[in-house]
Amino acid sequence: MRLRKKPWVSEALLEYSDIVLVKDLLCAKTLEAGANIEDEMKKMSDRMKGCWHEIFGRTAPLHVELGTGKGKFISEMAERHPEINFVGIESQQDVLFYVAKKVREKNLTNVRLLVFDVNHLLEIFNPQEIDRLYINFCDPWPKVRHAKRRLTHAEFLEKYRIVLAAGGEIFFKTDNRILFDFSLEQITESGLQMDKVTFDLHNSDFTGNIMTEYETKFSGLGTKINRCEIKFP
Repeated sequence: MRLRKKPWVSEALLEYSDIVLVKDLLCAKTLEAGANIEDEMKKMSDRMKGCWHEIFGRTAPLHVELGTGKGKFISEMAERHPEINFVGIESQQDVLFYVAKKVREKNLTNVRLLVFDVNHLLEIFNPQEIDRLYINFCDPWPKVRHAKRRLTHAEFLEKYRIVLAAGGEIFFKTDNRILFDFSLEQITESGLQMDKVTFDLHNSDFTGNIMTEYETKFSGLGTKINRCEIKFP
């Protein structure tokens, strides 16, 4: 469900400009300056693509979360793994504000956040630039005619194959069993490998799980969580 838009968020996010790269704010600024927005957006993409080590100011493994929610997962991952650079991508600017707050409160320097549509992932990452992707509780798009919008559809898997480094991987979690079964089929048909597949994560032997806000809520209601790791040879 899309949250009601908060008009004050654009201004508030300016205080987190060291953490957040916000497309909407860039558009607003260039519009006021009379610049061509499409040209400016292309420049913004060019400054990110292949330049993430420079953006973070260091060379380190790059992990990307597609859909951050309110940031519980990525902020805790970054806190546990200061040796890794984390990028959080979220389509809703209002949601990303809460992620930025968590990152700032924890004084994390290894996180950058971006308001962006994951359909255009190839515009901001070079081939083989990412070491790991996280997909946590993405929209299941339950209608058959919307199957291609699912982030584990074969067409998305091919995009991930491009941006992931050799031996790269995806960690995928969902509470939607239909989506999970669909995903396993797509992974197999794409010639990819699976590991640590579970249909009940919280009653499995998997250790080190970090729960999202959504996962905390629904697992508390007894909903089973599905998880797998996708390997890109």
